[in-house]
Order: sequence, then structure tokens, then C-alpha cells
Amino acid sequence: MARRIFRFIGTGIGFALGVYLFMLLVPDIIQAFGSPAAVPHPGYSAIGGVLFGFMFYFSTPLLISFFEAALVWCDSKLKSVPTQDIVLIVFGLIVTLLMGLLLSYPIYRIPVMGMILSPLITLILVFVGVRFLLNRKEDFTFLTSFFSRGGKGSAVASNETFKILDTSAVIDGRIVDICKTGFLEGIIVVAGFVLEELRHIADSPDQLKRNRGRRGLDILNKIQKEMDIPVEIYEGDFEELTDVDSKLVRLAKTINGKIITNDFNLNKVCELQGIAVLNINELANAVKPVVLPGEEMTAQIIKDGKESGQGIAYLDDGTMVVVEGGRRHIGEMIDLLVTSVLQTAAGRMIFAKPKTAAEKVSGVK
Repeated sequence: MARRIFRFIGTGIGFALGVYLFMLLVPDIIQAFGSPAAVPHPGYSAIGGVLFGFMFYFSTPLLISFFEAALVWCDSKLKSVPTQDIVLIVFGLIVTLLMGLLLSYPIYRIPVMGMILSPLITLILVFVGVRFLLNRKEDFTFLTSFFSRGGKGSAVASNETFKILDTSAVIDGRIVDICKTGFLEGIIVVAGFVLEELRHIADSPDQLKRNRGRRGLDILNKIQKEMDIPVEIYEGDFEELTDVDSKLVRLAKTINGKIITNDFNLNKVCELQGIAVLNINELANAVKPVVLPGEEMTAQIIKDGKESGQGIAYLDDGTMVVVEGGRRHIGEMIDLLVTSVLQTAAGRMIFAKPKTAAEKVSGVK
């Protein structure tokens, strides 16, 4: 329906243009090749309108198709440009055009050359200014965050933060449960290069890697569709960097965000560069129940330990319990007495021993 309306509008424009051109040109042509006193017939204008009307009637669909293709192309290109870059480009255009206007005023008064130099200097200023801003965009994060979040005075902006998901955190899957609890606030950001890495892992010939990649894609799909927390896809890329971790660090600097990860090395790199990190493993260790020496617990001995006579048990939260003299109780659910607790970088480790009959009796008393 819209195409038909535009076609009729185009036909009307063509008819009016034809009438105007023939009224303007035909008298001069007749007077040039005919008698100077000859008067053009009014029908010539109508003929011109009909000719141009037909031309526009048949060419309007082609123009509409070309315009739609141009819009689709522009839209696809703009989607790959980060919002922060668009903000910087617009800001740079405004500043450089104002500078060019101020400089061109005196330059324009130069005879002859002023008309050429004035627009040329403005174009050079625009090119150099926008390029400078894009190359130094890490230094202008305050500007992009101000415009993208509605200004520093906005109540929403003060609470809005970006949480950037690392590949390891996505594959781990616990991010879904964290989102469900409501403790994670702000906007979840998933970078396009992280999605690309997950896709490569999902296409791996190794079955274990392939399953991990597919699990990561399923986790992202679940977060986007089932969670209340907003999720944004960052389509931009840092082509000069090849490592995904380096790109995540650059992205965190660009949008002033925090990285959610399980990667120990990435955690250390972020700490060195002053980037906030939310480590899921550290969170899991922090929320584990505190166990003190002398407390009692019940656990099932699963296997033998490294040392002679030791047995290994696991609590419901995955904490490993090393039981002295527990080897003979493998497969049994026994009462344990905590002797010490060791906190390591990998997590918490509990040392215990089986409760003796005398300890049980004294405990009852």
C-alpha cells in the first residue's frame, strides 16, 4: 500500500515537473527556431507533464527499492558501530564544525582563495578531530557514559552499571542463579567477540569443548529470555587486538564496566589495570557456611586420600573434607569432628576426624 502511495506521489511530482519545464523551455525553443512572434500552444505543457509523469511512474519503484537497500545497508553498518563511538563522532562533529565556522569567517574574506580554503579547512578539522576522539576514546569514557546514561544528575544513571560477561563465566552457568537472586544490578553486556568465541568452541571437533560451547550459548539464551535483568549485545570489536581477554579489558575501560569472570589470570590483569572484577569463584567461597574447629558434621566418605589412611568426603556445596583415618569408612555416612579449616585460592578445605564413641557420649551429656 505504501509503495502505491509513493508511486502516485512520484507521478504527480513528475507531471508537475514536466509542465514547469515545458512552460519554461518550449517558448525559447520555438522563438529560436521559428518565428519570433510565434506563441507556444498550451498543450505543449500538458504533453510535457504526461511524459514526465510516465517517466516518474515507472522509475519510482526503482528509486524506492534503491532507497530501501540504502537504508538496510546503513542500518547494518550502524549496528556494528558501538553506541559510545557514535556519541563521540557526533560530539566531535559539533565541536569541529563550530571551530571551522569560527576560522572560516576571516579566511573567507581572502580574495579568490578564501572561497576554496574555508570549506577545505573545515573538512580537515572535522576529519582530524573525529579521528583523534576515536583513537583516544578510552580517555573520554566520562563523556560517553554521561550521554548514554542520561547525565550525571540522573537518578537512573547513578545506579546503572555495566557487567561484562567473560566466556568462562558464561560456560560456568552459575551466572543464571546469581541473576535469579536479584543481587546483580545494572546491565549485562555480552560482547560480540565473546559470542564468536563461544561459536568457535561449539563448532570444535572435540566433543567436550563442543558441549561446553553449546552450554554457554544456551546459558546466554536463558539469561536473555528468562531473566528480568536487561541484556545488551556489544557489536563493536577491537580489531587491533587478537586476544579475547585483551578485548574485554579494553571494552571495560571504554564503557566503564565491570568484568564477570572465573579466569584467575584475567582477574589479575584487571587488578593491575584498575578494572573492577566480579569473580564467581570468590563469590561462591564467600557465601559458603563458616565451619570452625570443634564443630560436628555428617558426611559420606567417597574415596581414599593422598596420605595413608585418609578418606575424602564432600559437603553439599562442594567443599572437600579430608578425614584422618576415614579410609576404612569409605561408602559410609559417619559423624565427623572438625579439626582445622584451610582457605586456599582454589577454595576452602576442611580437615576432620571420625567421632569416637566417647566423644559422642560426652557430646550428648
